[in-house]
Amino acid sequence: MGRPFGVPVYVSPSWFLVAALITWVFGDQLDRILPDLGPVRYLVSLFFAVAFYASVLVHELAHTVAALRFKLPVRRIQLQFFGGVSEIEKESETPGREFVLAFVGPLLSLLLAGAFHLGMKAVEPASVPGVLLAGLMISNLLVAAFNLLPGLPLDGGRMLRAVIWGITGNPMAGTIAAAWVGRGLAVAVLLGLPLLTHTGLLGNRTQDIGGMNTVMDALLAAILAAIIWTGAGNSLRMARLRAHLPELRARTLTRRAIPVDNATPLSEALRRANEAGARALVVVDGHGDPTAIVRESAIASVPEHRRPWVAVSTLAQDLTDGMKVSAELTGEELLDRLRATPATEYLVLEPGGAIYGVLSTLDVEKAFVKAMARPQS
Repeated sequence: MGRPFGVPVYVSPSWFLVAALITWVFGDQLDRILPDLGPVRYLVSLFFAVAFYASVLVHELAHTVAALRFKLPVRRIQLQFFGGVSEIEKESETPGREFVLAFVGPLLSLLLAGAFHLGMKAVEPASVPGVLLAGLMISNLLVAAFNLLPGLPLDGGRMLRAVIWGITGNPMAGTIAAAWVGRGLAVAVLLGLPLLTHTGLLGNRTQDIGGMNTVMDALLAAILAAIIWTGAGNSLRMARLRAHLPELRARTLTRRAIPVDNATPLSEALRRANEAGARALVVVDGHGDPTAIVRESAIASVPEHRRPWVAVSTLAQDLTDGMKVSAELTGEELLDRLRATPATEYLVLEPGGAIYGVLSTLDVEKAFVKAMARPQS
């Protein structure tokens, strides 16, 4: 839909479903408040749905601007079924930055609610602008209040995580606490929201309670609870992932390689590799500079009886700068480098430029799965 601050904004197909739902529900409310509108009320309701999600976009842009200010890359903003999400690719370096990054979204929603409240004073309350401004004020207050609940994946949960991180010095401790509070919130929403609406404590008229309204309330509570519970679980998994990232080291995962000339028969190259205890082949030019990597999958595809007649150059993939990585790379920095240039194998170089070996993405994946399978200490 656009690239504010250079970050692409996407609208999920589920947004159209919730926009239709908002149009229907708000249209029924308008029929009670402004009965003279007739069918036009649904056009007004559709405008409200779009304006509401524009407010959600502003909320997410606040997170995005803060992330960019802290030099944290943002992959995209996505508007979806229940609100939006800013996909920030890295964690904040300090608990203070984490707190600010989480708080700016609800703060912008509160400021928008205040702006809409001021706008209400300039129009007639029992008019289309008055009803729209009142609806946007209330919806932004609800967005701010909901996001300030102290459980992951909500902004309030990230703020709680930052506080515990700052007190304990351990970001994982903050994540675990905020995620379990989030799961508690999910249970509270699942059980409490239908109870509140059924008793009329949310301001709904008791004569409207029952039948389809009760079913809709229960369905809404179940969806919200599922989103919160799933998000809390994902936050725990991501924290565990990041805790294990330092175990991924290019130097320890790299296969030893031997240099071979372009015209070397595959059988001869494999014989030399076996003698040297190496598991990879790097093609070099006449000056000994690496030019290509012989792909493991290509070697496996050549029958043994044909290997004396196949030159390694026919099985090699030319090297690009993105396929050359330092042996000193570890953790998230290593994964970022591999993600920037997708390939099956990478040439690993010593800091001085000497060939250290070949890194296979398959080995990285196996090491990552093995690390994730171990319990968190």
